[in-house]
Amino acid sequence: MQGNLMSRRNFIGAAAATAATVAAFSLTGCGSNGSSDAKEDKAETKALSGTITAVGSTALQPLCEAAAEQFMEKNSGVQITVQGGGSGQGITQITQGAVQIGNSDVFAEAKVKDTADLKKIADNKVCIVGMGPIVNKDVTVDDLTIDQLKSIFTGEVTNWKEVGGADAAITVINRASGSGTRATFEAAVLGDTKVPDTFKPQEQDSSGTAAKMVASTSGAISYLAFSYYDDTVKALKVGGVEPKEANVEDNSWTIWAYEHMYTAADPDEATKAFIEYMMSDDVQGELVEAQGYIPVSGMKVEKDASGKVTKK
Repeated sequence: MQGNLMSRRNFIGAAAATAATVAAFSLTGCGSNGSSDAKEDKAETKALSGTITAVGSTALQPLCEAAAEQFMEKNSGVQITVQGGGSGQGITQITQGAVQIGNSDVFAEAKVKDTADLKKIADNKVCIVGMGPIVNKDVTVDDLTIDQLKSIFTGEVTNWKEVGGADAAITVINRASGSGTRATFEAAVLGDTKVPDTFKPQEQDSSGTAAKMVASTSGAISYLAFSYYDDTVKALKVGGVEPKEANVEDNSWTIWAYEHMYTAADPDEATKAFIEYMMSDDVQGELVEAQGYIPVSGMKVEKDASGKVTKK
C-alpha cells in the first residue's frame, strides 16, 4: 500500500509539473504574440503630423476652411491654416515653395510666367464653383444679358435705367487684378473686350468684402461665387438663366471655374493626406454641396486651360 501511495503521489506531482510547464509555455507564447500585435497596431495607427498653409482663392476659402476643420478633428497632430489673398497669390506662393497648398479659381497656366514652374506643382481639381453678378437689394433689375453686363463692367452703361431699371447710378465693385474670380468673370463676360483706362471702379481684395460692399451700397453691382450668395444681396439671372448648380453642370450657365488646390509635385505626407481627404466621400459627397459648390463628378462638360468647353 505504501508503495502504491508513493507511486500515486509521484504521478500527481509529475502531472502538475507538466501542466505548469504547458501553462508557462502558453503564457510565454501569448506574451510574445501580444507584443507583436501591439507593435503592429502601433505602426498602423501612427499619428499623422505636420503643418499645412493653404493660400489663395477666396472663392474656395469657405470649403477649404470647413474641410480643414474636419480633417484636424480626425488628425490632431496636423495644423492647417487657410488664408485668402487671391488666386494669383496662391499660384505664386506654391511655385515658390512658400506654402504647402496654393488655392486657385484659374489654371496655373494663366498665372505662371515661367513655364518651368509648372513642373514644380501638381493640380488637384477639388470641385466646381459657379459665379455670377449680384446687386444691392434696392436694384429693381432681375436679369441682364451678357452684353449688358459687358457694358456695365466696361463703364459704357452707368445708370440702371439704361438696362431696364430705375433712374439710379450704378456703382461697380470689382475684385483686385490678382483675383481668380475676376479672371473667370471677365473671361465669360468681357471676352477679348478691353476695359478703358478711364474706367476705374473700386476694387476689393476678397469675396467677403465685395459682398458686404454691395449689400451696403445703393445701386451697387459686383460678382461672387455661388458659395457667397446670401439674402443680404440679390443674385441676377443672366440671359434668362438662373444661377443654379444644374445649369452650371451642362454649361447653360457659362460663368464657372474649377477650384484648384495646387501642391508641390511631391507633397509631404500631411499635405498628401489632406488632398486625399478633399477627394473623399466625406467632402465630395457631403461638404462640397453643403458649402454651395459643385462636385466635379456631376459635370456634363469639361474645360481646359485655354477655356475651351467640351462635352464629357
